Parts: sequence; C-alpha cells; structure tokens
Amino acid sequence: MRCPFCGNPDSQVKDSRPNEEGSAIRRRRACLSCGQRFTTVERVQLRDLIVVKADGRRAPFEREKITRSIRIALRKRPVPESRIEQIVTGLVRQLEAAGETEVPSARIGELAMDGLREVDTVGYVRFASVYRDFTEARDFSEILTSMDSSEPDLQEKTGPRGIKKS
Repeated sequence: MRCPFCGNPDSQVKDSRPNEEGSAIRRRRACLSCGQRFTTVERVQLRDLIVVKADGRRAPFEREKITRSIRIALRKRPVPESRIEQIVTGLVRQLEAAGETEVPSARIGELAMDGLREVDTVGYVRFASVYRDFTEARDFSEILTSMDSSEPDLQEKTGPRGIKKS
C-alpha cells in the first residue's frame, strides 16, 4: 500500500480488525520509509458499479460520495458514525445484489433516502430537500405530509427528535 505521506510503495501492517459487521477489514499500517502510520479499509467488491447520471453521463460508483452526502444530511444530529456506515454498507449491498452493473443515480438517491428515513427523520428531510431539489416551502410541506400519511406509527418508532429508538 502506497504511503499517503511520502508516496513510498512499501508499508507494514501493524494491526488488522474486522469492521462493519465483518464485511470489511480495518488495517493500521506503518510506512517503511518515513515511519508515518495510516489506516486502510478493505471491502469485498462484487463488481464495478457504474452510475448513470440524469443527463446520461456514466461515472464509476464512489462509496465516499454517498457517505459524504449522508454525513452532511446528519450533521449535528445524534447519529453515530457507525450507523452512517451501516446505512452506506446496506445501500451498496442492495446495489450489488441487484446484479446490474449500471445503476441510475436516482436509484442510489432513493436507497439513501430509505436508509435515512429509518434512522433520522430530520436527516431524511434534509437529504430529500437537496436530492429532490426543493425550491419552495411547499416542497417541504409535501414531503412532511407524505411522511405522516405513509407511516402513522412514526411517533412510536422514533423519539421526540426523530431519532429511531433502539
């Protein structure tokens, strides 16, 4: 593994641990040249996924992009990082299990919204407002109304701040 500090191609693994319920391995490494330590995460990748954008362009799927978007939606919310990783891992598993190599970006957005809706309703609304490009206050009202009508027992599942009860 190439050192991110000096670019040396040789590093030594100091520690390995399972991560994300055993679907990834976290490795602590040390550069043999400069001595700096860094962490890598290895995951099973069943196939290379290609994202088909709304305008028809194609780009490789980047797990970090969807992770970053979900983190932004959940910023300053009491949701642990491990839960964010679970959402993203579940999303990626669903995409890979579908068997398609090309995935519409709309499908990725919908899966992310589904995951957020289960975890934090405020994060869900934040993500939806960007994903669905809300332009008016009415857009927020519509999504909140649809949440109330599709899940009447939402208050039973979540606490007063919209966080899913364990």
